[in-house]
Amino acid sequence: MTKKWMWIAWPSFLMAGVLELLVFAVIDPQDMNWFGQSFDISRQAVYTLSFFVFWLVISIAGALTVILSLPSHEVNHPHF
Repeated sequence: MTKKWMWIAWPSFLMAGVLELLVFAVIDPQDMNWFGQSFDISRQAVYTLSFFVFWLVISIAGALTVILSLPSHEVNHPHF
């Protein structure tokens, strides 16, 4: 089970870093608005929060891929 979690966590961590670089190469966090209001947090906080959001979303996609690739007997009768 730990191996499957690492199949999800490590690639999603790397891709979250790549996505972070791509997004913030184009967007300055100080120029961002939320419903017409500017953010009152530092650039580093925006970078950190967005990295964890990217990591979470990519991890969910990876977890769904792993779950969908499992044979039916492993899904229906997990070995916890």
